[in-house]
Amino acid sequence: MTESKQIEYKQTLTEQLEKEVIAFLNATTGGVIYLGINDQGQIVGLKDSDTVQLKIKDRLKYNISPSCLGLFDIVLEQQDGKHIIKLIIASGSEKPYHLKKKGMSSAGCFIRIGSASEPMPTSMIEGLFARRTRNSISKISSNRQDLSFEQLKIYYQSKGLNLNDKFASNLELLTSNGQFNYVAYLMADSNGASIKVAKYAGLDRINLIENNEYGYCSLIKASKQVLAKLELENKTAALITSKERVEQKLWDPIALREAVINAIVHNDYSQELTPSFEIFADRLEITSAGGLHKKDFFEGYSTPVNREIMRIYKDLDMVEQLGSGMPRILASYPPRNFNFSERFLRITFQSQNKAIIKEGGSISGSIGGSIGGSMTLTPRQKEIIALIQQDNKISYRAMAEQLGINESAVKKQLNTLKNQNIIVRIGGTRGYWQIISP
Repeated sequence: MTESKQIEYKQTLTEQLEKEVIAFLNATTGGVIYLGINDQGQIVGLKDSDTVQLKIKDRLKYNISPSCLGLFDIVLEQQDGKHIIKLIIASGSEKPYHLKKKGMSSAGCFIRIGSASEPMPTSMIEGLFARRTRNSISKISSNRQDLSFEQLKIYYQSKGLNLNDKFASNLELLTSNGQFNYVAYLMADSNGASIKVAKYAGLDRINLIENNEYGYCSLIKASKQVLAKLELENKTAALITSKERVEQKLWDPIALREAVINAIVHNDYSQELTPSFEIFADRLEITSAGGLHKKDFFEGYSTPVNREIMRIYKDLDMVEQLGSGMPRILASYPPRNFNFSERFLRITFQSQNKAIIKEGGSISGSIGGSIGGSMTLTPRQKEIIALIQQDNKISYRAMAEQLGINESAVKKQLNTLKNQNIIVRIGGTRGYWQIISP
């Protein structure tokens, strides 16, 4: 690769880093900066990559305004036996970004022109500032200020992270006047937001057979509940022939998880709308609010609508590096499965096992049915299996919290699953769960 509008090489960490990052934040597509590669594209490596990573994070956190936390990823890679750093920057929604010490001026604002970062003209600065997002959910005060965050703290603790007394400020859950904002409202233990998962008997919305709401709790908890529900619905079709047994899920599991998280993280909550998930006999439809730039979307460039939410999901390992989700979805579902409108985005996942069924095969459930041909799981056991599939290090407490039952009930169900040789515990209290294949 050579340097371009989206790619910049740096042999070492220089004083120009913030300038290059600001230029990508102000661009429509973001970009990538490689450290440890010279201008000719030759890999020279970094001597102390761990120290460099920490310096990058601190400099971007304290030297750029508005805050760009949640808009960049630092990835350590090894090529030709040498360490390099890949700094992925998303396009920001609060343009123009600038150097704090220089202010919102041509000396502090930069834009990417070709393979160079140039000072931004005053007229462009004024135009971008006039269009700056003013209804960002981080700026909207929560209609409730009596919020608690025990669920959020549990999820952080499960990742070995503890939220201190300043977590609301650190996670940007406060408005400029110190009130809880709408991000805090969505992350709180109790709120009025819910995500709907509907199921229909046929190919249209006439015969509704199931309508579930996941919410009125932390958005993190609701997200995990939606993932668990769709995991249960994602049954396996099997075609048994004289030569082999062919199995396939209704929807590609990797693409499904990415699409669910994308819909929740990038939804425009300022409209007080939440994503919806609708299951039909032949497809799954995922609809989220908010207009997106179609070309940038398919090319994998990330412009997070809610960078504060993105940051929390990244902290909890629910989102990987920026821009990595779309390629995973497109690997199984082409662009024709995406429908863009001015206010909404809808992704349609056609059932992948229809072809197997048409060949005369029979449907056999995996988690949704019997395991090993000898035991049928109860609905509660199915939920527990789905949670383990999402996070095999999940604690008793986290399971109980997500299922709305006490820990003793969780342990009882887990013991039953262990006794039936469906799951096994590896490594004791600091270990993980393993699902035994039927």
